[in-house]
Amino acid sequence: MSTGDDIRNKAEEMKGKVKEKVGDATDNESLQAEGMADQAKAKAKQVGEDIEDAARDARDAAKDAIDR
Repeated sequence: MSTGDDIRNKAEEMKGKVKEKVGDATDNESLQAEGMADQAKAKAKQVGEDIEDAARDARDAAKDAIDR
């Protein structure tokens, strides 16, 4: 995963937090829910990318072990 992906995911998560807080402040349940959904989506993307990284690292470690 690239640093750019990390930044995009964090930005999306922060955007969701802002929406949720604005929804809280204005009693807008729809905006609150949208903000919470944005946060969940960003976190899910991050988890998926972390899994890809772990799989790539495991593959590389296995390849290195075989090459020895």
